[in-house]
Amino acid sequence: MKKPLGKPTPSDVSSGFVTGLFSIPEGMAYAAIAGFNPVAGLYAGVVPAIVGSLTSRTVLMVTTLTSAIALTSQSVLSDAGLDPKNAGNIATLTVMAGIVMLLMAVLRLGAVMSFVSNAVMTGFSTGIALQIITGVLKDATAYKPQGHNRLYQLGDWLAHIGQWQLAATLVAVTTVAVWALSRLVRRLEAVALLIAMVVASVAVALLGTDVELVRDIAHIPAALPGLSAPDLSAVPHLLGGAVAVALVGLAQAAGIGPSVPNPDGSRSSVNGDFAAQGLANVAGGLFQALPSGGSLSRTGVAVSAGARTRWAGVFSGILLALIVLICGSLAEHIPMPVIGGLILVVGGELIWGKRQDILLVLRTSWMSAGAMILTFLATTQLPLQQAIILGAVLSLLLYCAQAARRVRLVALTRDGTDWQTGEPPASLPPGEVTVLYYDGVSFFAEMNRIEAMLPRPDTAHRAVLILVMRGVPDVPSSSVVKVLRRYVHGLDAHGGRLILAGAEPGLVHLLTTTGLADDLGPGGIVPAEGALLAPLERAVAEAESWIARQPEPPAHPIERSER
Repeated sequence: MKKPLGKPTPSDVSSGFVTGLFSIPEGMAYAAIAGFNPVAGLYAGVVPAIVGSLTSRTVLMVTTLTSAIALTSQSVLSDAGLDPKNAGNIATLTVMAGIVMLLMAVLRLGAVMSFVSNAVMTGFSTGIALQIITGVLKDATAYKPQGHNRLYQLGDWLAHIGQWQLAATLVAVTTVAVWALSRLVRRLEAVALLIAMVVASVAVALLGTDVELVRDIAHIPAALPGLSAPDLSAVPHLLGGAVAVALVGLAQAAGIGPSVPNPDGSRSSVNGDFAAQGLANVAGGLFQALPSGGSLSRTGVAVSAGARTRWAGVFSGILLALIVLICGSLAEHIPMPVIGGLILVVGGELIWGKRQDILLVLRTSWMSAGAMILTFLATTQLPLQQAIILGAVLSLLLYCAQAARRVRLVALTRDGTDWQTGEPPASLPPGEVTVLYYDGVSFFAEMNRIEAMLPRPDTAHRAVLILVMRGVPDVPSSSVVKVLRRYVHGLDAHGGRLILAGAEPGLVHLLTTTGLADDLGPGGIVPAEGALLAPLERAVAEAESWIARQPEPPAHPIERSER
């Protein structure tokens, strides 16, 4: 349950002011690189930030436009054949994405995010960062790179360095330099982007440098965001795209809770954050905002600037609205090369921040590395909604492959009062009890490996195999039942027996309803109980009793003559 709002602190006000100011260059730039009106990027920091902060379970999370959401939204609208600058289309997509987020919260699908592997998210985030960089190369140098994908565009831009406009390039370089110098002062780190924007913009105005300005591409009204009605005719075209936008927003925000713990000690909730982002988008879509989600960069700025309660995010939205209302016309004089330089910094920081994850994935396994590289290439060459789907499929395949590879059978042998582990035997010794522990998730893909690991039953006369099922999920896949049934029949044919120890209630029910319990016979299933080893001890006692009741094999003729 969400705690009361509490009282705002002075540091929340100052944090909100810094975050609101920071939202001006970042929000405008993210909207611009995706082809939206930069004003929509500003408005995404108003209503969504206020509503998201009031309702989020992660207290300090700031909900607003992110680069990945902006690019995904543009890709979704373009792929649907809709104008990304049409206010009705934007409102429809934003509200629909919010509804998807709310549905996922109601259905408690927050756990779904844990199935998106780190390898896939690293490839996706790095690809998004490259998209950010290539999206502002024209603003930074006044040369528009050509090419059908982002990697080709980057190469074309570098190959035509002679066509870069000197004035625009110098302004972008100056912006980056001022940012770097500002970061050398510890107290200015949180507002380094803002300082770079102001200093470079003032310098361009004083020197009269001839470069493109924000007013050349958009008019920023000195007004609060007004109502925007969704275009219902666009709904059928945006159903799949709204899901893609929602997934990108939720995937990005899922990592904020663990990274930014609540100052009041309360626990965050992924599903609670889903609901907060959903409400923020439904409300924001009605007030000219682009789709929004939890922003790690904006949250980081708020925390660095002293945020202590959720009021910091609320103040950031309110103060941004006041800044736009009072000084909106001043933002029109910001040079586009300045915004280009700022976004080159943002994209570069995103890639640099992922360097440890990239190295980790490369060192983990070739499968993880392959998934990361494929996701990166897909993100740079395919529409983002398709790259998201591909990434989800790669995550699933990676999980399946890893689950199947980790399965094993471990032999347990008694050493006095203790049990020792070892390798399973190739065949069952006649007249003896063999104990194996099933270490797996009962996933259907692992059953071929398990069946190959089981000891051969051809020497199983009066032999009993006890299979400890304690680690198997409550209700395994039907493939487990099929493999066990084949093995039981093989043991029966050679005079042996199988006993399952430590079976959970769901497994017992499944074995009973499928008839496998009848094949195992009385005492063939020993249910799990509180004491960890008690089912195993009971199974061993049952196995030894069963062996004692079986007739000895007839003596060989040579053995009879020797007697």
